[in-house]
Amino acid sequence: MCNVRDKVVLITGASSGIGEATAKHLARRGAHVVLGARRESRLQSLVDTIWSDSGSARWRALDVTDLASMQAFVDFALAEFGRIDAVVNNAGLMPLSPFDALRIDEWNCMIDVNIRGVLHGIAAALPVMKRQGFGQFVNIASIAGHRVIPAGGVYSATKYAVRAISEGLRLENRDIRVSIISPGPVESELGQTITHEETARKVDDLRKMAISPDSIARATAFAIEQPEDVDISEILVRPTISTM
Repeated sequence: MCNVRDKVVLITGASSGIGEATAKHLARRGAHVVLGARRESRLQSLVDTIWSDSGSARWRALDVTDLASMQAFVDFALAEFGRIDAVVNNAGLMPLSPFDALRIDEWNCMIDVNIRGVLHGIAAALPVMKRQGFGQFVNIASIAGHRVIPAGGVYSATKYAVRAISEGLRLENRDIRVSIISPGPVESELGQTITHEETARKVDDLRKMAISPDSIARATAFAIEQPEDVDISEILVRPTISTM
């Protein structure tokens, strides 16, 4: 099965980690990838790498917390390719901390990026998909959207929200496919956003079992490559040795 070739796939948070791995993997499979993130130099470097590997890629600076920025990102993809086959809402933050640390600014950042960013992706792309009569959202949630751990309450809340949003979107749109990918510990830069020292140490220990972001890229490709009458509702991807 290779129902990925020539699909136009938009990826947010594409400058590192899961987003970067997904961009490379889908481009190798023949997709046209449109990459968005705030770090423009990283995006340009990634696009250059994909083109050097005979892939097709474009990039545009993107702040998922800004609806106008997200709309411009979607409009850019339409101008380049004339359609949108899939949007991978991947951008996320994970500054874990216990509630009594009162990292309220960090709570708000997680809400803005992890929830509002997904909603903005839907708001910008859904009208396009409805006009087309086809399309797919692949929303990156987390195993934290299934299980809460100490210091992870707010992060888990945002990922439970991603799952609820995704399910509601699926139920309302029979012509649009909606898939959730829920990773366990993955090698990424997410842990670098943790400012609470004790929590950061615990996460460092947890990440000793982390799997490659390529694993999530393959799961995303699996969801996208299915025939149009098949909707992969959710995939959980964990390290083999994980107890989470």
